[in-house]
Amino acid sequence: MGIVINLFLLVPASIIFFAAGFFLGRFFLERLGTTKVLEAEERAVQIVQEAQKEANEYKDLKVTEVNQEWKKKRREFDQEVVIKNNKFNQMQKQVQQREGQLEKQAQDNRDIERRLQDQRKENEQVQESVTLRAAELERIISEQNERLESISGLQSEEARQMLIDNMISKAREEATETIHQIHEEAEQEAERLAEKTLLTAIQRITFEQATENALSVVHIQSDELKGRIIGREGRNIKAFENATGVDIIVDDTPEVVILSCFDPLRRELAKLTLQKLLSEGVIHPVAIEKAYEDANKEIDDVIMSAGEEALSSLQLPDMPAEVVKTVGKMKFHTVYGQNLLQHSREVAMLAGVMATELKLDARLAKRAGLLHDIGLVLPATDEPHALSGRNFLKRFNESGVVLNAIAAHHGEVDKESPIAELVDAANVISLSRPGARGAMTADGNVKRLESLEEIAKGFPGVLKTYALQAGREIRVIVEGDNVSDSQADVLAHDIAHKIESEAQYPGQIKVSIVREKRSVAYAK
Repeated sequence: MGIVINLFLLVPASIIFFAAGFFLGRFFLERLGTTKVLEAEERAVQIVQEAQKEANEYKDLKVTEVNQEWKKKRREFDQEVVIKNNKFNQMQKQVQQREGQLEKQAQDNRDIERRLQDQRKENEQVQESVTLRAAELERIISEQNERLESISGLQSEEARQMLIDNMISKAREEATETIHQIHEEAEQEAERLAEKTLLTAIQRITFEQATENALSVVHIQSDELKGRIIGREGRNIKAFENATGVDIIVDDTPEVVILSCFDPLRRELAKLTLQKLLSEGVIHPVAIEKAYEDANKEIDDVIMSAGEEALSSLQLPDMPAEVVKTVGKMKFHTVYGQNLLQHSREVAMLAGVMATELKLDARLAKRAGLLHDIGLVLPATDEPHALSGRNFLKRFNESGVVLNAIAAHHGEVDKESPIAELVDAANVISLSRPGARGAMTADGNVKRLESLEEIAKGFPGVLKTYALQAGREIRVIVEGDNVSDSQADVLAHDIAHKIESEAQYPGQIKVSIVREKRSVAYAK
């Protein structure tokens, strides 16, 4: 019985204690959760404040960078505005000079017209005088006939025949003198017309005269890139020169790198290579070779674009793609120091203007003028470039007038049309511009450098040859597997000896052999 009572007392007590423990535990848990929430909120506020601080600092940094960039762009813009203002002032002066020339020409035309009117009046007076003189002569002849009949006792028919013979003889003499005079006047008029046509063509063509040089300028973003272009101990610049055959000049000129080479095409390839390296931001020997290979693939597009631009400027769109590409190659050749494409465009424009003045086909004249020297960029043959150019264009069914003008502009064949005469005259005018003939020495130097490269290419094991520093150095790239170090020394002396025996040059020429051994393996 006592045990039962104790059990009845223990069960309620256990329930009371359990309930009390449950509510006490819940109270402490709620207090603990509240504390955690407060700490989390404080931490969140702290994180937000730190983030806000960092954001403000980043914002200030970016604002500073933007201000600096804006100031740089502002300076560039101001410089560009100054350049454009100078060009505008020059163009304005040219326009004023042109207006003065046109006004003078208009005045000359008015003077010529006035002289022609005076000449016409004078001719009318002379004709009237001749008519009166003829009537007077008729009267005198009649009187003379009567006197002759009375004096000589000749029959009327005999006297008439004698007079007719005398008059025929006299008329022939006067006709001969008149024909001679007319011939001289016609020659003078033809010379005056030709002179006027040439002057009109030259005045209407405002072609800038530029002599081809051996330098190309590449602009870089900052001078810090110059160190990367040079590379450690100059390895990048050496790899660049070996790959392209072009000297790269890195001096104190701000944000500018200069490429030096006598070959315009080689310079253009080097320029494309350097621009690719700068755009990608990675410069080392392997990247240089890859960029040079990519530039070789893109140069065809550059050549085609140059040809299309030349045809578009002359409004000559209907040409086959191969001819357009060959025209584009002219941009990378020179003639007497002038850029060949610029010279050909100038000849085309001059011939077109003269053809228009003479009421001839200006389109054919421009076409023949543009293509007259196309043989200079074709593979070398034994025949003159005028004939090789004509034979090349025959494959594309070119007009016979154009083909004859091309073949005849140096006298290899006879000129068969006035267009051929115009192209020949335009070519002479273009080559007679100031500085053209004086650049023949530069053109001869280019040929001398090319001949030096050809001499070095004739040896076995030679991959590439580059004439550098105006011909003072010949850099020869050889096959590392086929030419040993000792053979490279012998090859350098052999090339130097052959240059001494076959070439003419001032001073001395350094022969540099570049031999490189490469080992390549692939992990698969």
